Amino acid sequence: MKILHISSAQTLGGGERHLIDLANALVARGHEVFAVVRPASPLIAELTGLPRENIVTMPLRNALDAPSARSLARAARKHEIEIVHAHMARDYPLASYAVRRNPGARLIITRHVLFPLNRLHTITLSHAARVIAVSEAVARELRAQGLVPLERIVVVPNGIDVQRFDNAKSQFDRAAFRRRWKISEDCLLVGTVGEIKSLKGPEDFVRAAAIVVNRFPNAHFLIAGQDSSRTGEQRAALEDLIAKLDLAKQVHLLGWLDDVAPFYCAVEVFVSASQSESFGLAIAEAMACGTAVVATETEGAKEIIENGETGLLVPVGGIEALATAIIGLLENNDKRNRLATVAREVVQERFRLERMVDVTEEIYREVLVERSDGK
Repeated sequence: MKILHISSAQTLGGGERHLIDLANALVARGHEVFAVVRPASPLIAELTGLPRENIVTMPLRNALDAPSARSLARAARKHEIEIVHAHMARDYPLASYAVRRNPGARLIITRHVLFPLNRLHTITLSHAARVIAVSEAVARELRAQGLVPLERIVVVPNGIDVQRFDNAKSQFDRAAFRRRWKISEDCLLVGTVGEIKSLKGPEDFVRAAAIVVNRFPNAHFLIAGQDSSRTGEQRAALEDLIAKLDLAKQVHLLGWLDDVAPFYCAVEVFVSASQSESFGLAIAEAMACGTAVVATETEGAKEIIENGETGLLVPVGGIEALATAIIGLLENNDKRNRLATVAREVVQERFRLERMVDVTEEIYREVLVERSDGK
C-alpha cells in the first residue's frame, strides 16, 4: 500500500511516538510510506525507516492553510497515495481536502486526545473512512459528540516496541546513568516523564516529593521533559516551586531525553501525576521496562493499570495519596518488584507494537476494499 501520514507537530509526545513507530513498522513490512511534516519537525529525525525523499515538508500552519492543503493534494496525486492518515485535529481539514481531490485515496484519522472536537469538524470527519481512537476513553468521547457515524469509530490501543525496552533493560548501566546526572549510588530514584505543563502534573509531583523526602531523605526525583511554551514560563514556575520547597538538591530537571528507556530503567518508581491522559504511553513504556508505576486515575491510566496488580492508582490531584503510594513502594521491595514483573507481562501481552500495526494494516485494507465496492 501507498500510505501518507501527516502531522504538524512541533514537539514529540505520545501521539508523535505512535506515528513514528507505526510509519517505521509499515515500511519494514514492505509498504511505501510517505510523511508530510513541518520544515523543522522533530519527527524528521525519528522517521528512520522512510527514505529521506519520502519525507515532505510543508508549512501546515493551521486548519485553514489553503496553500498547504493544495500542496498536500498534489503530493497525494503525484505518489498515487491510497491512504491519507492524519494525527492532529488541525491537520484533519487539510487531509480531508487532499482526499476529496484524490478520489482513489481513503482518509484515516487517529484521535490521540480526549479534548472535544469542534463542531466545525463535522464536515471533515464525514469524509473519514475510519476514526481510530487510541483508547476506549477516547472512543467514548467521540461517540458522545456524535460527529462520526458509530460504525466508523474503532479502538486501536497504542503499541509499545517491547523489544526496544527489553534491550534497554538488558544493556542498562546503572552506575553510568547516575554519573551522568551526578547522583550518588545510595540514592533512591523516583521519576516522571512528560511535557512541562500543568496538564501533566509536574507541580503535584514536586509537592509529593516534598512529603516523600521526610520519610526518605536519600530520595531524588527526576523530571524528564521540556517546556514548549514560547517564553519558558512553565519551567520557570516549576523551578520557583522547587526552590520554595527547598528541594533544589533533590529534584532534577533533565530536559528532553532522546532515549527515555534508560530513564525508566533507572528509577525505582515511575510516577504519572497527570490531570488527564487519553492513553498514557509513558506509563506503558515504564511498565515495559519492568518499573513499578504510581499513576493518577486518569481515563487512560485506568485502561492500562489494574490497581494493586500492575501498578497503583491514586486520585487526580491527590498529592498526599500520591506521596503515600510512592513511600509504600520505596519501603517494600517485594511489592515493588511484584507489581513491576506483572506489569511487564501485561504490556507484552496487550500493548505490543506488532499488534497495533497488525490492526491498523487491516483497517487500511478494509477501507480500500470498501472503496472498490463503492461504499
